[in-house]
Amino acid sequence: MKASRKYGIIAAAICIVIQLVLAASCYGSSEPALKPLTDWRFTWEGGGTGSRSTDGIGPASGWKPYRMKQPLQLSTGEEKAGWFETKLPALIWNTPAILLKPVYGIKIDIYVGQEKRYEIDRDYRYDVHHILLPLSREDAGQTLLMKIQGGTGRIGMDGPVWAGDYQTLLTKLIKANLGDIVLGSSFIFIALIMLISAILLNRSERNSWLSLTAVILSIGLMILTYSPFVYSLFRSYGEWFQVVFDLGLLSLLPAITYYFERTIGPGYMLIIRMCRKFQVGYSLFCLGFMVINLLSGSRFSDIYYFFSVKVLGCIMIVLLMILAASAISYAARGNRDAAVFASGFALFAIPALGELVWFYVRQGDYVLFWWKWGVLGFVISLIMILGRKFAHNHRQIVVYSRELEMFNSELQRSEKMEIISELAASVAHEVRNPLQVTRGFLQLLQEKSRDREKEYLRLALEELDRASGIITDFLTFAKPEAEKVSLLNVGYEFRHIEGILIPLANLQGGRMTTDIPQDLYVYGNSSKFKQAFINMIKNSIEALREEGHIQIRAYRDNGQVVICVADNGEGMEPSEVARLGEPYYSNKSKGTGLGLMVTFRIIEVMQGKIEIESKKGAGTVMTVRFPAAASGEQGTE
Repeated sequence: MKASRKYGIIAAAICIVIQLVLAASCYGSSEPALKPLTDWRFTWEGGGTGSRSTDGIGPASGWKPYRMKQPLQLSTGEEKAGWFETKLPALIWNTPAILLKPVYGIKIDIYVGQEKRYEIDRDYRYDVHHILLPLSREDAGQTLLMKIQGGTGRIGMDGPVWAGDYQTLLTKLIKANLGDIVLGSSFIFIALIMLISAILLNRSERNSWLSLTAVILSIGLMILTYSPFVYSLFRSYGEWFQVVFDLGLLSLLPAITYYFERTIGPGYMLIIRMCRKFQVGYSLFCLGFMVINLLSGSRFSDIYYFFSVKVLGCIMIVLLMILAASAISYAARGNRDAAVFASGFALFAIPALGELVWFYVRQGDYVLFWWKWGVLGFVISLIMILGRKFAHNHRQIVVYSRELEMFNSELQRSEKMEIISELAASVAHEVRNPLQVTRGFLQLLQEKSRDREKEYLRLALEELDRASGIITDFLTFAKPEAEKVSLLNVGYEFRHIEGILIPLANLQGGRMTTDIPQDLYVYGNSSKFKQAFINMIKNSIEALREEGHIQIRAYRDNGQVVICVADNGEGMEPSEVARLGEPYYSNKSKGTGLGLMVTFRIIEVMQGKIEIESKKGAGTVMTVRFPAAASGEQGTE
């Protein structure tokens, strides 16, 4: 089998070179055109009186006119051979020859006059021949006699027979077979490349890839070993070509059904899977029968032919119809891969089914031709399906990678928050008590101190208050759960926030406007809600420049209350936005980062989400989304 593939590829290359050379050499040639030989006559061996002709070759009588393109069926079991005769015309070419294509038979002898010029005897069932017979000018007017012995149920020629220049006829012969050689060799080459590439695939993708490889390899082997040219070029390997063709045929259907099952689905009530298992079993049965037939010297050829051709052909027709119906069913349900499969399958199935039916109508007297071109479109559709599947898997991997990255970031953030929470809970209470005692004594000293000392004590008290505020933030962060959850009117809450922050914005040289409907409600704790948005808006105020503006608006969207805080302040780089909410990260010189940490934690406890968009020099937009609550619902303690 390896030798056949090797020789097939070499032969294809040789054919291409020969064709180009011959086409160039024949261009502008003054040789006469080809001439068809149509005046033939035929008789069965023993169909006449049983006597021989005067030259001792062929029957002496019983001849009948023979019409081309009509292979003769053996009329009885006794008639195993037929004789064909014609007169050679004037051979006016420099290197005359005749081309007989195709000729049907197992054993063929060709005589020119009394001299045998050609002989072939096959011990296998492939009965198609392409014969290019060299002649000489002296053969003009001689009788060309051809004896054909059958063995497959047909004897004859599917003409016309051409006489002409040898090089021209060789070019014609190569052109007639070049498509099969190139197409088959290309499929085999592609399959081998795919087989090597399968090593790089993961297990989930490898099975589909290997099944498609098996389909392409089987088709390539069948096309290459179905061509009469390889049997004429490598006569001694003809029986092995038949074995290779049968192996390709027996592996094709299981590979197609398995590919369909893997890429599209097992079919209605698992019918595709059941067909695949049946086909694998039947192919193994035929494979075992083929081995037995080869080991026995082809003693069971007729029985093997019945199971591997006639029965298998019927199975192929049924299976192709099932695959087509399943593909249409999946396509009707919106499966795009099934639609592609059905389209490509139609290109293959329509000519294949037609030719198989015609093959049985003619009782085997038909050479399958169109199926190998339809299969090209089918293979392209299979490659498209697998490519779509790989592209989909790649997109899924990208999505999963992004989700994994997001989950890892969230996990790291949660771990940081947990550490800070534990630290805050364990330290804040212990630190606050000494601070309060120290503040009390400093206040007593301030009342009894001189003016210069009071200024120092005032600064000390401010720093103690700032430290107390930091501890308060720690405690809020450590325990952000709202102690009392109630139904909050967003507009009402923001009226209080405005009263606190509008003066601060004015002092900063900016202005703050709000656009909040009065029918927006969320669940939460009022003080925590205000604290979160006061922290956010204070950051916006501190980022304002001259003629700064902060716009706050809220609205309902898909069952959520959306609150947007937008400013035209300094803005931030994307790297800075990504770090907001991290412990101890702040853009302020004296900031601790706890303010936004507390804000994020409060929003998280209220089942909200925060999104931040910022551009350096253009401002920042902070969008918070909370689950909306109906105005008639009640809060919980």
